[in-house]
Amino acid sequence: MIAIQTENLSKQFKISLKKPGLKGAIHSFFNKEYKIVHALKNISFQINRGELVGFLGPNGAGKTTTLKLLSGLLYPTSGKMTILGYVPFKREELFLKKFSMVMGQRTQLWWDLPARETFALNQKIYEIPEIVFKKRKEELIEILELKELVDVPVKKLSLGERMKAELACALLHEPEILLLDEPTLGLDLLMQKKLRHFILEYNKRTESTIVLTSHNMSDVEELCKRVMIVNEGQLLYDGELEKIVEHYTPEKLVTLSSSKTIEPELLKKFGRMVSINGTTAKIEVARKEVASTIQKLFNAIPLIDLSIEELPIEEIIRRVFSKIPSQLVIQETNMEESLNKEETETKKNLGERLSP
Repeated sequence: MIAIQTENLSKQFKISLKKPGLKGAIHSFFNKEYKIVHALKNISFQINRGELVGFLGPNGAGKTTTLKLLSGLLYPTSGKMTILGYVPFKREELFLKKFSMVMGQRTQLWWDLPARETFALNQKIYEIPEIVFKKRKEELIEILELKELVDVPVKKLSLGERMKAELACALLHEPEILLLDEPTLGLDLLMQKKLRHFILEYNKRTESTIVLTSHNMSDVEELCKRVMIVNEGQLLYDGELEKIVEHYTPEKLVTLSSSKTIEPELLKKFGRMVSINGTTAKIEVARKEVASTIQKLFNAIPLIDLSIEELPIEEIIRRVFSKIPSQLVIQETNMEESLNKEETETKKNLGERLSP
């Protein structure tokens, strides 16, 4: 069943321009000048019920604008969209009770009051039965480690502590649609891990539909099988996260260790050098040349260990953002079969060369 659907969704903002200085201010007062900013340009996609989808893009790409449109906070300039059959910007009561939105830079908690007070307020707003409310509240407090924080005024909480309270508040009514904008912002590494596990378990338990934006690639890698990439308001990719690796990284990362010091000039002959430190080094090698390059490395360097892996997801996404053209069509190929065959052959040769 389709939970979220958009068709040619666009959003434009009209921004007034002002020239610098007093003379510029007077001129702008009598001669208004405007600039049209296209935040979104004809975006179309479908998200099925129960999916957990990553929504990626550089700053200013249109991610938060899309989430605000889906939540009904903004009107689209053109196009159509439905969430669970509702039109978001109509703000119907039944729709408002079916979704939640958590934004790292915004708060729904009352600033001068403890989070517990906002929890109680949301119980009344969403008409949550007392027994159900008490059970959910205590579960969220325990899982998100909020026991010592729920009675502290929100303004005295750190950013990470407030984010945990925000998420708990957003989930009290178990929304069917959950929009998360930078949910791990301000959290330490341990709490980020726990929060990701919690989101994944919540998605499985409630079959809720979750759209996640994050610049923390660990969030995306651990939570999302499907990702959408936007840039300059355009949807450039919609598919499996693994397919991005194949499409945008024609190289593999080769890590090697030698019994002797590795000469940088020698290593440059085999691929792009990523790092080198005495007897260990990392190089990027074209996928199609991995097998032959490994053979050449064994002949040129006294290797004692070697591994072949994909580039880190952070590096892949960085390359996507830096090399994205204005228009792009992603086409699937049968690359995976040929790559698997080549990788199997390489590992077989490597095992033979390293075996005593």
